[in-house]
Amino acid sequence: MPGGSEGEGDILSMASDLPFLGPRQAMELQEFNRKPRHNVSRTLGELLQRVGDSTNDSSPPSHQVFEVDHDHVYQPASMPFVLSFHNLTYSVEVRRKIIPSCLRRTSANGSSRNVMEDQSGTKVLLDDISGEAREGEIMAVLGASGSGKSTLIDALADRISRESLKGTINLNGEMLESKLLKVISAYVMQDDLLFPMLTVEETLMFSAEFRLPRSMSKSRKKARVQALIDQLGLLTAAKTVIGDEGHRGVSGGERRRVSIGTDIIHDPILLFLDEPTSGLDSTSAYMVVKVLQRIAQSGSIVIMSIHQPSYRILSLLDRLIILSRGHTLFSGSPTTLPRFFSEYGHPIPANEDMTEFSLDYIRELEGTPEGTKSLVDFNKSWQMKNPRISHTNGPRLSLKDAISASISMGKLVSGSTNVDSNLSSSVPRFANPFWIEVHVIAKRSITNSRRAPELFGVRFGAVLVTGFILATIFRKLDNTPKGVQERLGFFAFAMSTTFYTCAEAIPVFLLQRYIFMRETAYNAYRLSSYVVSHALLSLPSLLVLSLAFAVITYWAVGLAGGASGFLFFLTFIFASFWAGSSFVTFLSGVIFNVMMAYTLVVAILAYFVLFSGLFISRDRIPPYWIWFHYLSLVKYPFQGVLQNEFEDPSKCFVRGIQVFDNSPLRTVPDEIKLKLLKSMSTTLGMNITSSTCLTTGSDILKQSGVTDIDKWHCLWITIALGFFFRILFYFALLFGSKNKRK
Repeated sequence: MPGGSEGEGDILSMASDLPFLGPRQAMELQEFNRKPRHNVSRTLGELLQRVGDSTNDSSPPSHQVFEVDHDHVYQPASMPFVLSFHNLTYSVEVRRKIIPSCLRRTSANGSSRNVMEDQSGTKVLLDDISGEAREGEIMAVLGASGSGKSTLIDALADRISRESLKGTINLNGEMLESKLLKVISAYVMQDDLLFPMLTVEETLMFSAEFRLPRSMSKSRKKARVQALIDQLGLLTAAKTVIGDEGHRGVSGGERRRVSIGTDIIHDPILLFLDEPTSGLDSTSAYMVVKVLQRIAQSGSIVIMSIHQPSYRILSLLDRLIILSRGHTLFSGSPTTLPRFFSEYGHPIPANEDMTEFSLDYIRELEGTPEGTKSLVDFNKSWQMKNPRISHTNGPRLSLKDAISASISMGKLVSGSTNVDSNLSSSVPRFANPFWIEVHVIAKRSITNSRRAPELFGVRFGAVLVTGFILATIFRKLDNTPKGVQERLGFFAFAMSTTFYTCAEAIPVFLLQRYIFMRETAYNAYRLSSYVVSHALLSLPSLLVLSLAFAVITYWAVGLAGGASGFLFFLTFIFASFWAGSSFVTFLSGVIFNVMMAYTLVVAILAYFVLFSGLFISRDRIPPYWIWFHYLSLVKYPFQGVLQNEFEDPSKCFVRGIQVFDNSPLRTVPDEIKLKLLKSMSTTLGMNITSSTCLTTGSDILKQSGVTDIDKWHCLWITIALGFFFRILFYFALLFGSKNKRK
């Protein structure tokens, strides 16, 4: 019936607008609204629907509290997603350590050995780990520090090179390709990597603009963000900035929930989290895991590592894997943990916390000569006796059909409407086209920088102070030989300072580096979009700096050329800032430490200045160093502005007796200088008077050795070097910002 199809379309629209709400839940909501239902717990979908209804209501908003039935058990779809992994083994090469015999442990056969390293010099981080995680459940990986928790999460999230990781990882029985995994999953790092000056709402909204397709309207994206804010329990903090050390912002628990929200806005099928409760108090940690439970119950697989969960958090977990030095000591439901240790022979006392007892006992076993071998062996036999019962009815869907069904039910909002046989290509790798990504990245950076203008303010202040000092020291230079030397000194300092002030741009990318790595690891946007946006965003600030410096110095110093000369001088200053900024940006993509990057930038710029021709003419540079002269970034703008200043052939800089100004004869009276000129005229066979022009601008350019390349080619080369270093920055990110272990 037409009415039925229209209603179904409304349900699908509703499902795509609100996170964690599929048509199955939406249909239940419609039924829920038609007639009263008693003794039925409200699902997450119902809560989100009520949030949506309240946003559409024209009446004044009122605070509402929704009760959630904690006894409600999630009923998965008849054929849910199942992530299974078998025999995962991962080891790394380590340096051999010389361990005193008194510190070596003795094995059962009496031979001393180092338990952390085998005889081949490798350290096993994962040893034959198997298990499975299901839709609607939270699987938690427990263990002490160094047990392999984060390594297992990284292995499942494809953050370990496939060549190094042994074993298989399947989703619904099919091999999971890296490209597809990036599209259908999200990874929340242990550190909260967020822009400090954005509000909670802005952070999630920018994430929505990255993750959600262009076909979804702005209003629908905003409604989705508002529903997610409510679901994350962040309504009171929505307008608060994230904050950092210098700016007060949200609490640690709220920041962690925002981090989770940025990665689940598109409703991924798989969600990996590395110790999401680390550093939080018990209440905040419980709220975070409660959010994860709701995400799982919306039809996702949630896998996280956790150090030592509290009793309340343990009640939210569906499956545990306890690790010790890469070995599985327990795998199963938390409710079976007491029976497991009871059958092992070490029952958990009645008033003892289960996980605390388990981890403490495991720590004791790790200190014994045999280690945890007996518990590892017992776990294997216990798993054989107690296989996990499957709750699925009927045959399991293929991965293609499962993803297609999931998309049709409102999950994995990526703009795809169907899934063909090639899963990796049918689900879009990126939600938006290139130009939208560039716009959103730029908009976010501008919003964040506008609220923390200190970095640009310091750089702008440095340019103003430098320009003011140069304008007052080199004020109104004349065209005498001394004026020529002073002009050369002005250009030398001005061009070198232009590049040195670019060093202050080093922290710009380094402060955002790990945010960039987190977002690009799971296809929030293209790497090229970030590089282009980063470059375009720098241009307005560079233009402001260039204009300020040129206006302050050009007319105050008395440079030649008039309006056209000023425009060319301004263009060269801008090109110098562009090339210097690009060079510094490239180095910040290669060097990860701020202090090391500063040291390297200052050193390399010093070499550029040395070989640029400022201090030694090109003709005087030794042949074995001439290659560095042409590599110098400072050479081309310095040479260009000199040609712009001295290119007028009609302008004279040394006349008659001025030829003696740069010699010991400068103190001799003018009458004697005129007699010397007459003597020189007789000797040279030419008439030299006090008004005879002896040195023009062309002569100065030849003496300075800056005539090998004309000024226009110098300008294009300077601009091209800026683009060249931006391209190098792209490749530095491409090869240096991978989130995979080798």
